[in-house]
Amino acid sequence: MASGEVHRTQLAHERTYLAWWRTGLAAIAAGFAIGRVLPEVVGGTNWPYIALGTALAGSGLAAMVYGIVHYRELQAALREGREPHTGEGFLLALAAVGIAVGVVSVLLVLLAP
Repeated sequence: MASGEVHRTQLAHERTYLAWWRTGLAAIAAGFAIGRVLPEVVGGTNWPYIALGTALAGSGLAAMVYGIVHYRELQAALREGREPHTGEGFLLALAAVGIAVGVVSVLLVLLAP
């Protein structure tokens, strides 16, 4: 790979890493709002909001961890001239948590008094 191509690829890796970081920060902020702020506003049963907020904040932390691990793997693969390993299992687990959070959110909207 030519020097310019390597540099462009490195910049693309950095943009992807920063996207994972932004996604993680947004999920943590939303999780805090749902788990700590919303129960104070809504009143009544708090545990569904706390559980949902905790799951969302946890998935945000997982996204941030995945971002740095994946970034480091991409950089190592680029240096070594090999294909990077994907974290497909981790991404599937993260997607499953995201789907579960979405389903619970819909149920809370539809069923909460």
